[in-house]
Amino acid sequence: MRSHNTRPKRRPVARAAALATAVALVATGCSAEVQRGFLPGYEDAQVTNQTERITNLWVGSWIAALVVGLLTWGLILWCVTVYRKRKSDDRLPIQLRYHVPLEITYVVLPIIMIGVLFFYTSRDIAELEDVSTPPDTTIQVVGKQWSFDFNYLDEDVYDTGVQAQDVGSEGSFDQLPTLYLPVDERVEFVLDARDVVHNFWVPAFLFKMDMIPGRTNTFQVVPTREGIYAGKCAEFCGEEHSSMLFNVAVVSREEYDDHMEDLRDRGQTGALGLELNRSQDRTSNAEGTQRNEN
Repeated sequence: MRSHNTRPKRRPVARAAALATAVALVATGCSAEVQRGFLPGYEDAQVTNQTERITNLWVGSWIAALVVGLLTWGLILWCVTVYRKRKSDDRLPIQLRYHVPLEITYVVLPIIMIGVLFFYTSRDIAELEDVSTPPDTTIQVVGKQWSFDFNYLDEDVYDTGVQAQDVGSEGSFDQLPTLYLPVDERVEFVLDARDVVHNFWVPAFLFKMDMIPGRTNTFQVVPTREGIYAGKCAEFCGEEHSSMLFNVAVVSREEYDDHMEDLRDRGQTGALGLELNRSQDRTSNAEGTQRNEN
């Protein structure tokens, strides 16, 4: 006696494939409108010459993840629907121990996916960390517990920061140290740490870099949008890490020059070296001012 043919019809397969394709197209089509996602940013202009690159990498990674997720869940639901046990089934389905084409796909497809993500990530990181172009301005940022010092090396002046007090209270952010940057000019940051590991992070720039004692890190950026942006340490560095804050002011060249002149008028010439202690006293730091030879 021949068993009944329990092979299901293939119509649900076509429906599932069409549904997955439609959802993927909708997700891709909407990506332009929700491109920023939860990333900080502004609709009127990019904050730096690199924020668009970083945003595109972020959005592209999410689109790829969504397509893979839809395909995976689509196949799972298809198998659950098509190969479910029916009332008329009186025997087990055919048991397969090996399926070479499917097993090859399991190996090759993830390698291709990871390879594509690696290629774009490596390409963008290389661009973000490229310092081969001569900068217009060079600024050394020194991390300390728990603030930042800014040495404007080309102008031979400095500004020193102290730990933020009463964070969140009215006017507290106006008292933070402010790093001035000229708009539309290439700035090279020279990052050092005086005591422990810190991290220089301006969220609106979509980029951050570690500050490690005994090691100097550098990166370049061109601020393209004037404004005031928040900065902070992104590496846990001690009990007052959360109050290690600063502001970034992207201003015109004229306003930048005025600030440099103001620092000279205050007697803040030279540079704060790495040999200073972590004192929060501006006066004691000023007495130890000298050019960092490292």
